[in-house]
Amino acid sequence: MRSAVATGGTVALAACLENGSSLEVPDGVPEPLSLPERQHAWNDVLETDRDGNVEPPSHHVFLNLSLSSDPDSAARESVTAALQGVERAIEWSSSGLLFTLGYTPAYFDRFDATLDEAVDLPAPDPIVTLSAESDVTVDTTDALLHLGSDEPAVVLAVEEALFGDRTELNGHSLSASLESVFERTDRRTGFVGRGLPAERQSGLDGMPESEPVPEEAPFFMGFRSGFRESQATEDRVTIQEGPFADGSIQHFETLELELDAWFEESDHEQRVAQLFSPEHAERNAVGEYGERLGSSTGVESVVDDIHEHARERNTVGHAQKLARERENGEPVLLRRDVNTTDGNRCGVHFVSLQRTMSEFRRVREAMLGEEFRQHGLGPRQSNGILRYLRLRHWGSYLVPPRTHRALPRPDPER
Repeated sequence: MRSAVATGGTVALAACLENGSSLEVPDGVPEPLSLPERQHAWNDVLETDRDGNVEPPSHHVFLNLSLSSDPDSAARESVTAALQGVERAIEWSSSGLLFTLGYTPAYFDRFDATLDEAVDLPAPDPIVTLSAESDVTVDTTDALLHLGSDEPAVVLAVEEALFGDRTELNGHSLSASLESVFERTDRRTGFVGRGLPAERQSGLDGMPESEPVPEEAPFFMGFRSGFRESQATEDRVTIQEGPFADGSIQHFETLELELDAWFEESDHEQRVAQLFSPEHAERNAVGEYGERLGSSTGVESVVDDIHEHARERNTVGHAQKLARERENGEPVLLRRDVNTTDGNRCGVHFVSLQRTMSEFRRVREAMLGEEFRQHGLGPRQSNGILRYLRLRHWGSYLVPPRTHRALPRPDPER
């Protein structure tokens, strides 16, 4: 089914349905106008694990879109009708469908008006290539549509419905699509969940032949992620003022993982030290895949020791570095990243929501850890996990509130 989502199309959808995936959702789907103003309001309808950490949908499709018509009132009506048609047919939940539609700085550049000052959305500027081997493609299309569901058939059927290949969805007739307004210029897919990376690790480029990913790990690097205490709340990442209040700023990038080096050049204790902190490794605080951590990584307790760890242990942890940029102890980013095997390469689609892009840049600069070069830790040493990442795609987007999600002008209330 993961392969079907990656392939897309009618044949892939049929294969999903034959293998038990379903388009049927519970009765009583609410009217679109009763849904939250925030497109990114997912947490209240997502499942949680035994520790109270939010579990994202299992299957994801990311579509880069370019406008094929002027963003006029007729086009806005088509986009509104298409999206609301999906919302009438499929429940807003992880077993149904969750989605966001965000717009790039390039989209807004076509207008004479400028974005409200409450929206911090500068032109994409990758501040880090992570390594000399990174080769970054910056997203200069118009929009990004992110679809997520536990049911692979749902994301495939909705994609077909939105682009004119399907006129009925879950027993509901559809009156409009995005086909006359947008062209799909790039399609990426992902998945996340306990056991899924281990099932998919065989034969991937960049993965050791030994198949080392633990059976219960939800991510390719072998550890849990998305701990509740390490995630910003949806309130924290929501724009508070101006015409785009209740929106958010989304960052989306694709990272290739060098897992052959990650698993073969270091043992489990070293991987824990690089991902969390050296002290986590010494205390055996993480377990095989993070099962001992509960709802928090606990890195806030070792933030003040980071320079000592660099000097004395020649290692600083990835999570340890990022924790320095919390505000009053609270994270400023809400991450919804997923694994990917696009191009038969193991990687991560890194999805982050924040109130401003300046907050993301501040956290990313902390991840770079340039200050630790004084201790001999560059990107190719044990400076977090930098040496195992290759940045390939980079983009940033305004995710407007539902009221303005259909081809918004920079001054939508004019």
